Amino acid sequence: MRRNGLLVLIFFCCLAACKEVILPKPRAMLRLEYPKVTTKILTTPQFQFEYNANAGVRMKDDGSLTLEYPGLKGAIFITFKKVNGNLDKLLTDAQKLSLEHVVKADAIDPSEFVNESEKVYGMYYEVKGNAASQAQFYVTDSIRNFVTGSLYFYVRPNYDSIYPAALYLQNDIRTIMESFQWK
Repeated sequence: MRRNGLLVLIFFCCLAACKEVILPKPRAMLRLEYPKVTTKILTTPQFQFEYNANAGVRMKDDGSLTLEYPGLKGAIFITFKKVNGNLDKLLTDAQKLSLEHVVKADAIDPSEFVNESEKVYGMYYEVKGNAASQAQFYVTDSIRNFVTGSLYFYVRPNYDSIYPAALYLQNDIRTIMESFQWK
């Protein structure tokens, strides 16, 4: 009987020794690599600007266009409108569109944009949080032309997940604004 007890003890010790030791995973950061930005010039009858050559361009007849980033599941929608004495309404609508995201956004950081030499004036809104759009902008010459733009992703907004892609595309929006010229 004593011998059986000893065998059972040895059996359980061997069984317990076969367990794999569980160690916590080391702290790591997610590594995302985005394509290097090279720019092209996009020209329409109303304006031109530099854009990321990695984007696909889809033009519409009404002067609006979409810069599509299929690898990032996102797009920048750009809309052109003529100013016909309605600049105040266009400005109000563009600002209202940006502020509609305040319900879901953690913060909306506006920054003014002025390029006196090209007569391009506008605003850029960075939207932080789980809002539908992560950036909005508009540019105008204050006399004849008005352009609005919005960044959207084709996924449910989860700010932590889309943040790196949002930063990448927000830099593209800044490039668009800084290189913007009226025809």
